[in-house]
Amino acid sequence: MSKKVWKIDPAHCEVRFRARHMLVSNVTGQFDRFDATAETEDDSIENAHITFTAETASVNTGVEQRNNHLRSDDFFNSEKYPVLTFRSTSFKKMKDDNYQLKGDLTIRDVTKPIELAVEFGGEIKDPYGNQRRGFTVTGKINRKEFGLKYNALLETGGAVVSDEIKVDCHVEFVYKD
Repeated sequence: MSKKVWKIDPAHCEVRFRARHMLVSNVTGQFDRFDATAETEDDSIENAHITFTAETASVNTGVEQRNNHLRSDDFFNSEKYPVLTFRSTSFKKMKDDNYQLKGDLTIRDVTKPIELAVEFGGEIKDPYGNQRRGFTVTGKINRKEFGLKYNALLETGGAVVSDEIKVDCHVEFVYKD
């Protein structure tokens, strides 16, 4: 068996997240600078070893004041912790095109195991002769478990920002012979 290293194509990917805001709506954001690889045995995607990094200063919600708050010590502390990382511990097929991805997520200086759902979107040879594979990755984390401590409360009760953060990524990996 030979190992293949697939690289993420950032131009065709979205690394997004969503949080409840004041109990009534959702605010979405994304990371604009990230990298990932998937190492496979031959062509099988099952048991792939996946690594992912994102620059925390690249967080982007479309509102600069909120972006700066997310970069502060209340959340990512991008100056002290410039990168968040994910390293898979298992990637296994569940049913049809659905997979379970487990791994260790590190935000700030805290590493915790997480579990994500992955839907395999398919594979195609692009016009340049490269193999491409598409995936949708979803899940949720508790931000406070990773030291993202901002905790403003509403006068009527409830949090300004939910503890639960939903992850929603759409990614393409490319293999070049």
